[in-house]
Amino acid sequence: MASTGRLVSASIMATALTAFGACRSAAPAAPPQPPAPPPAVSAPAERPVAPAIRWARDSAEHRAVYLQVYRAATAYVEAAAAKHPDGGWAVVLDADETVIDNSPYELERDRLGKPFDPASWHAWTQRREAVPLPGAAAFLARVHELGGRIAIVTNRAVSECPDTEAVFRAHALPFDVMLCKPDGGPSDKNPRFQAVAQGTTPAGLPPLEIVAYLGDNVQDFPGQSQAIRKQGDEAFSDFGVRFFALPNPMYGSWERN
Repeated sequence: MASTGRLVSASIMATALTAFGACRSAAPAAPPQPPAPPPAVSAPAERPVAPAIRWARDSAEHRAVYLQVYRAATAYVEAAAAKHPDGGWAVVLDADETVIDNSPYELERDRLGKPFDPASWHAWTQRREAVPLPGAAAFLARVHELGGRIAIVTNRAVSECPDTEAVFRAHALPFDVMLCKPDGGPSDKNPRFQAVAQGTTPAGLPPLEIVAYLGDNVQDFPGQSQAIRKQGDEAFSDFGVRFFALPNPMYGSWERN
């Protein structure tokens, strides 16, 4: 009986060892895998800047043309001043894209894919972030050195005039009178040109002979409009003499013709 018990015990022990060995040899369960990341989404391509704005902001040609025009205007004014040793003369200039640069505003609107609108423009003028264009400051300083007066005739609204004057003063851009467009009024500059010539501006200046006009829009020159382009080269005889046009491919009256 003892031997039989030993055989049973041995059998139980063998079975237990076999089961233990089977447990030891089984592969451990694999850890759970994290969920696959979602497929990458490409960021939208940045909106390309309009070529006209890039040219106005980044090209060497833009700077060259502004310096060239202002040098030519300076030479003309120096000759005109010699004929007016006692003063009594003036130059008339537009403001935007003639004396000060608003291309940052144009760039902002372009990147948003939005056009000009009066509200965003008014907000821009309040920021007072426009800066002088090449050659402008030196030309204005020279006019005053020669005894001339400076009239800025701009189609910024009267409500925007204080901020515009502040920009000019911040950058030491001299002027004697700034004539803005009446809020909601006509954009025709001819009556304001006449006020400078006749001595009826709010600044109380005397009648002045206007020897030169500078602007980036054909309507910055007395009696001119886009219609001149159909009149032949002889219609442009004052340009380069007493009319000095500066380039602005970003906007202008040409867009409406």
